[in-house]
Amino acid sequence: MTRGSAPAGVTPTVDGRRVLVKVPATSANLGPGFDTLGIALSLYDELTVTAVQGGPRTVDVHVTGVGAGEVATDESNLVVRAIDYAFEQLGQPLPSLRLEASNAIPHGRGLGSSAAAIVSGIMAAKGLLDGIVDVDSSTLLRLATELEGHPDNVAPALFGGLTIAWTTSEGPSHKRLLVHRGVSPVVFVPETTLSTKLARSLQPASVPHEDATFNVSRSALLVAALIQSPELLLAATEDRLHQSYRASAMPETDALIRMLRDAGLAAVVSGAGPSLLVLGSDPAQRLFASSLVAEHSVTEWRALMLAVDLKGATVVPHPVETASLTDS
Repeated sequence: MTRGSAPAGVTPTVDGRRVLVKVPATSANLGPGFDTLGIALSLYDELTVTAVQGGPRTVDVHVTGVGAGEVATDESNLVVRAIDYAFEQLGQPLPSLRLEASNAIPHGRGLGSSAAAIVSGIMAAKGLLDGIVDVDSSTLLRLATELEGHPDNVAPALFGGLTIAWTTSEGPSHKRLLVHRGVSPVVFVPETTLSTKLARSLQPASVPHEDATFNVSRSALLVAALIQSPELLLAATEDRLHQSYRASAMPETDALIRMLRDAGLAAVVSGAGPSLLVLGSDPAQRLFASSLVAEHSVTEWRALMLAVDLKGATVVPHPVETASLTDS
């Protein structure tokens, strides 16, 4: 009998199942690829989800690391909402849940924390429903995009690497690409946060045709630079669609990006900001960028020298003693 199967005549249930989920941070836009390009990074939120047996439905959430004492620990928790949404969309009854989250992805800083939470919940639902409902990659992307609103962060969080995401009348789609091994990311994270909603509100409803054409060319070049020619990253990360409009909301981010680019480094706003991402063409550029930020920054910035995550989100079953499920 395979995992999740049940004897003939017995309805399979998720009760008593436990899964371990791991989801990477992401950086979207990458300069010119607004709402389209994203990359997965080796910084992770980890989650253990147990479907508790018996009784009326309950939700028990414990958070350590980033967000501890701040994020909701009831049914309004974003991970719980994502699990519930997936179960409902897949036509399954909602189980009682125990969540233990260990978070490392900074919140409100342009590294895909909300996408990671949503993907964590969707992947947890997939794992809990293993053998009951088949959840393929297109369904994962659709469910996550419906909750997040756009696929540029959830696609790399789900699938890893560099992703190109787009939406048609049939729903979201993606293409995953392997990043050249010479590409060396470093993220600089400030103490301050920025709301994605606020960042988006600063953009105009339309842009000049010349700027749109500029970004189309740079986006195409950026794909080539990331998968084949890292030496082109500086030119490929130029942008005229969103970063300048958002600069007033994160003046130090903007100043540091201008300084780094003047020094020949491919620096961009990470997602909606205020973190900034430098896509080095070799590891030495990361050290150079770190020294420049340390020298020129006014406030404290944390440098995260990361790799490109190649796996994306993972979920694995974890056996659990039945007796432990009822312990408080």
